[in-house]
Amino acid sequence: MTDGLEFTRDGAVARLTFSRPEKMNAITRGMWAAIPGVAAEVEADPELKALVLTGAGRHFSAGADIGEFRELRSTAEAAAKYDEAVDSAVAALTAMRKPTVAMVQGNCIGGGCQISVACDFRFAADDARFGITPAKLGIVYHFASTRQLVSLVGPAHAKYFLLSGELVDATRAREIGLVNDVFPAADLESATARFAETLCARSQASIRGMNRIIEKIVAGQERTDDEVEEIRLAALHGEDYAEGVDAFLNRRAPKFTYR
Repeated sequence: MTDGLEFTRDGAVARLTFSRPEKMNAITRGMWAAIPGVAAEVEADPELKALVLTGAGRHFSAGADIGEFRELRSTAEAAAKYDEAVDSAVAALTAMRKPTVAMVQGNCIGGGCQISVACDFRFAADDARFGITPAKLGIVYHFASTRQLVSLVGPAHAKYFLLSGELVDATRAREIGLVNDVFPAADLESATARFAETLCARSQASIRGMNRIIEKIVAGQERTDDEVEEIRLAALHGEDYAEGVDAFLNRRAPKFTYR
């Protein structure tokens, strides 16, 4: 695994940890470049059903490692190449059909917040702080990530983040829809684990199909297409559908088998 990242498994749940606590888990270009491979590994492994992303120590991530910028973003051409790694990481997380959960403690700023927004869910400790700071660096934010942020919190709140570079606390982040829920720091791990277990217990055919359809909607698609109809038809013919209906009618917990 790339320096600065740790990848572990616990049953059906994988975990990707930003592991540079001495740098507040700042993300290097090498770490950005490694994320698509992690996403692909999780997607390809039939034993894995969800991916949790978090940071080692007190923080999720303070963002991209600015210490690299003088060397790796010293010219417009170099910056464009660097941004390719960032864009690929965000695209890989966005395209995952298996659900992703950002478990956020402490600072979640810049590229760290960008990663969390690319995930399907965000659970935060009550000490978490969120911010996106391109206006402090003279950078114009990525199109795909801007679209995701606008879809999540609306244009007014997206402008607040991107134009001011100000930070918001976890309570405010929940109020505007940036995070799904907030927990006392001591309870964040167990709350996230419970939710991951819930995801693993649901029909994976349903989860992955709906995740793909939602991705299309967020990207601007307004009508169904052949892929959407194929996803829905395959689910109707799948074993999970028959199992779910039978379990409901017989008042028992379903045992889904789709992998």
